[in-house]
Amino acid sequence: MNESTVIDLRSDTKTLPSDLMRKAMAEAEVGDDVAGEDPTVNELEARAAEILGKEAALFVTSGTQGNLVSLLAHTQPGQKIILEQDAHIFHYERGGLARIAGLLAHPLPGHGAMDPADVEAAIWPQEVHRAPTGLIELENTHNRAGGSCLSVEQTEAICEVARRHRVPVHIDGARIFDAAVALEVPACQLAAPADSVTFCLSKSLGAPVGSLVCGSAEFIARAREFRKILGGGMRQVGIIAAAGLVALEHELPRLHEDHKKARQIAETLQELPGVYLDITTVQTNMVRFELHRDDMTAPDLCARLADYGINAIAQDAIRIRFVTHRDVSFADVERVCSALRTVLAPD
Repeated sequence: MNESTVIDLRSDTKTLPSDLMRKAMAEAEVGDDVAGEDPTVNELEARAAEILGKEAALFVTSGTQGNLVSLLAHTQPGQKIILEQDAHIFHYERGGLARIAGLLAHPLPGHGAMDPADVEAAIWPQEVHRAPTGLIELENTHNRAGGSCLSVEQTEAICEVARRHRVPVHIDGARIFDAAVALEVPACQLAAPADSVTFCLSKSLGAPVGSLVCGSAEFIARAREFRKILGGGMRQVGIIAAAGLVALEHELPRLHEDHKKARQIAETLQELPGVYLDITTVQTNMVRFELHRDDMTAPDLCARLADYGINAIAQDAIRIRFVTHRDVSFADVERVCSALRTVLAPD
């Protein structure tokens, strides 16, 4: 390894708690959250609901748990969920929508954004042979579409179809604040058309643990019951929630920096031979690209970057995702770009 400090581009989940988070965690006032008695959790839930413009919120262990309790609270077993074909809950949440929620997945094409006409066509008429539609799911930002964003208008168009057919809409908003920053709109506007939304504290916001589910008070009451069923009822968890409050106060104003870092890496990659990159998808803190070279596969490139103190992971033989975050500095980005030019430069 040529560098003493490792730069980790594998995910924004690799951040370590800031000093402010550690101090807040050490000093957090706590109680029994299952009984609703943890003041720090209560404060975090109230703040999350306020920021997203919803009546109430629920603190959960992870984005996966948040999405699952939302599916359970919205639907009945045997119904179907309409979602984009590369949705996180379809690819990366271990089939919980089928095994635990008992839902049939109806994936639609879209590269992150489904066509409202396709969604409406997928809402089958009520009849004896077909599963009724219980939920429509959106993702903002969209992971497998390179961190690209759904606009207020795109979200509203899907939700208008859903309202017409009396079908609820859930947004997997793991990185919804990144979308809000990129689109220059309040996050509450992105969430407003939907019935529920989750967001992660442990991704671009840099907290060590946790996610929030936001929605109506009635919906959150049901979600709380399903959190208990899933073993997600926690006790003096204000110790963790305290870091989330710090994240909401101190991390939101700096998210644009992560986007700038990702863009710098993307623009460097565009100049290099054998790299295919759709720069229009680099809207937030992710860079997804393909490597088409005879002399090197995506895993080969990741191995070469490791020699320069850069951690990256290939998704298959040709695809790689880089993710920028708080713990990747602008100086680190310069190192990454320099290493990429050295490794991928033409002979």
